[in-house]
Amino acid sequence: MAMSLRDRILAVYRGQTPDVVPYMLDLSHWFYHKNHMPWDLSQSFPEPERELIDYHREKGVGFYVANLGSFYSVSYTNGVSADVEKRNSDGSVEIVWRYTTPIGSIERTRIWHEQTYSWHIREWGLKSEGDLKVLGYALKSRKYEPNWDNYQAWVDYVGATGVVYLPVGYSFLGHLFSLWMGLEGTTYATVDWPDTMREVADQINQNALEQVDLAAQSPAEIVIMSDNISGDVQSPRFFGEWSQSYHEEAICRLHAAGKHVAVHIDGRLRGALRTFSDVGADCGDALTPAPMGDLTPLDCREEAGPDFILSGGLSPNVWLPNVDTQTFKKA
Repeated sequence: MAMSLRDRILAVYRGQTPDVVPYMLDLSHWFYHKNHMPWDLSQSFPEPERELIDYHREKGVGFYVANLGSFYSVSYTNGVSADVEKRNSDGSVEIVWRYTTPIGSIERTRIWHEQTYSWHIREWGLKSEGDLKVLGYALKSRKYEPNWDNYQAWVDYVGATGVVYLPVGYSFLGHLFSLWMGLEGTTYATVDWPDTMREVADQINQNALEQVDLAAQSPAEIVIMSDNISGDVQSPRFFGEWSQSYHEEAICRLHAAGKHVAVHIDGRLRGALRTFSDVGADCGDALTPAPMGDLTPLDCREEAGPDFILSGGLSPNVWLPNVDTQTFKKA
C-alpha cells in the first residue's frame, strides 16, 4: 500500500525510508498570482486557505507552509502600541507598520508591485541608534497566546496531503535583515553601535524564546525557524558572533519537547548547511541547488553531513518553457 504524502514527509524526519521521495512545494505566491488573488501582508489567515490546499491536493503536491497562518496572538506591555496601516501613495498601495513606545516611535513601509506580485521594501525603519533601542523596547514587550485551534483546523483540512509546519518568528538578526534595517544597515550597526546591538539582541532573542516555548507545547510535529538564512550574509563567523546561541537554545528546547526543527535557508548554501547541522537543526528548508544556487546536490550532502535533511527544489532555470522534459527529470 502506497504511503500518503504526509507519511512520506514524517518518515524522513523519523530517519525512515519512504516508498518514494516526498514531493512538497510552497505554491502560495504562484497560486495568488495565477488567480489574481489578494496577497496582503497586513492580514493573517485564522481559517485554512482551502483553495490553495485544494490545488495542492488536486495536483498531488505535498503541502507544508501555511503562509500568514494565524497560530499565535501577540499583545504588548510596557506602554507599547503596534499599528498597521494600509494606504494609497502615488497610485500604489503601501503598508506601514508602526511601533509607538515611551522612548520613541519607528515605522517601516512596503509598497505593492503588481509585476512581481510582491511587496517591495520602500523604506527601512531604523536610521539611528535611538531607533534601534526603540525596536528592542517594543519587541521585548511582546506577549504571546497560542491559537492551537486555528492550527488544528489547518492540519485537519490538509489531512494526508502534507504536514503543516508551525513557524516561530524571526530572531534578532531576522528582524533587522528582513524587516527593519537591511543587510548594509545591519552590518554597519554591528561596527558602529556594538554595545547597543548586543543589548537589543538579548532583548529580542529572549522574548523570541517565549514563542519557542509555546511552540514546544503545540500539537505540531515540525517547527520551522523563519529567518531567511543565506550563507553569504550570515557567514559562520558572523552567525557564531550574533545568532548561534539563540538558535542552539531554541533548537534544544524544541528537541526536548519532541519536535523536529527545520530552518529556512533560501539563499546561499555554502557555510549555512554546515552551520545549522552543527547547531542541531534537523532540516534545511527551501534549498536551491546549482546552477542558480551555489552548491550541487552532492556538494550539499558533503557540506551538511549524513543526517541533516536536505529539503528543497530544482534550480529555477529548469522550470522555464524552453527546458526539455528529460533535462527537467534529470535535475
